[in-house]
Amino acid sequence: MIDVGSTLDEHIYLIDRALLKAYADASGDHNPIHQNEEFALSVGLPNVIAHGMLTMALAGKYVSDWAGGSATVKEFSARFIKPVIVPAGEQVDLTINATVVEINGNQIKLDIVATSAGVKVLGMAKAVVIK
Repeated sequence: MIDVGSTLDEHIYLIDRALLKAYADASGDHNPIHQNEEFALSVGLPNVIAHGMLTMALAGKYVSDWAGGSATVKEFSARFIKPVIVPAGEQVDLTINATVVEINGNQIKLDIVATSAGVKVLGMAKAVVIK
């Protein structure tokens, strides 16, 4: 049973440089901050960072998987507040969970929390799904 205050199961997505390369190839976003450590450091980043839209897509996948498919997701939004840092040769986590904050008929509003290495990376992340 889903009630206001219910917490959805947490899911951990693993992100590594191979995934960043695959995402860059698929999206056409070859910004060097996502692949070239020397460049990322030269512009003041701590290391290569994941594409914000990859982070958003994984959060969206979490919601649509829980909701039973993307057709049931009516709203989805978030702000990028911190980057997902992806050092060479490592897999880093993108840990996502959500809480039911409102139920109105068959519409369920979720507040989503997305972190990496314990740092919140998405702010004001919300979704509305039909269940």
